[in-house]
Amino acid sequence: MIPYTYSLHKIDNTANFGFDPNDYSRFKFGDDLVARSFGKDLADGFIKYYLTDNRIADQIVVISSPYSFIPTATFAMKNYFVSQLNRWLAENGGLTIQEAKVHRTITYKEDYGELSAEERMNLIGNDSFHIDRDFLEGKTLLFLDDIKITGSHERMILKMAREYGLKNEMHMLYFAELVNKEIHPNVENFLNYHQIKSIFDLERIISNGYFCFNTRVVKYILNTESSSFSIFLERMDHDFIHQLYDLALGNSYHLMDAYADNLKLIKSYIKDNTYKLI
Repeated sequence: MIPYTYSLHKIDNTANFGFDPNDYSRFKFGDDLVARSFGKDLADGFIKYYLTDNRIADQIVVISSPYSFIPTATFAMKNYFVSQLNRWLAENGGLTIQEAKVHRTITYKEDYGELSAEERMNLIGNDSFHIDRDFLEGKTLLFLDDIKITGSHERMILKMAREYGLKNEMHMLYFAELVNKEIHPNVENFLNYHQIKSIFDLERIISNGYFCFNTRVVKYILNTESSSFSIFLERMDHDFIHQLYDLALGNSYHLMDAYADNLKLIKSYIKDNTYKLI
């Protein structure tokens, strides 16, 4: 089972990524406007460089990167990828997209983007991925992710496919891929934090009217030093604080010591009359 791999941008140097690192950083921290641009561009590239000459007659299922309760940034990009691809499929007599989810069982505090290839595999190797095999039968699978650095996530997807006995035609699609192995994998962290240097840099994204929560945003906020976290919390509105708390509980972050103090602060805010759920 050798999947077809397509990446829109191939990173072979750190002087020119082919996309704006500031855009990528905002995307990773919940800017849905950038997610829209990335998803549309990825769909257009896949259509131009693959689908135009390799029509897929089967039902296509698009699958975003694995998550437990809180979606990853890729999920937002996936939404616009599907919309753009559906328009092309409808105009060209194809079946419009179905979607599926890869469930994961472990969440972790470590920042994946700063790890080496070996550290990434050691961390993610303890996880397990699950999918609805019966729903996928006879369909072509498009697995989406925002960036491929060492391929550890892809290896976990392929491991899952083997364990489930999937015989489907599979495609791995990425917005960007590191193709120069001389570049350290922590270039991903360089991109992730290019425009986000502190929790207060999130405020512009949150207030732009196009913010959407994802796993990275929630972990970053909860991992902030308590005094800065308190100031940040005071600047957020009722709905934001409640959603942050509910997402954290959904991902079982209340069971992780690293987030315990800040979650207690959120809980105290919610109990206050100002933040009572209406």
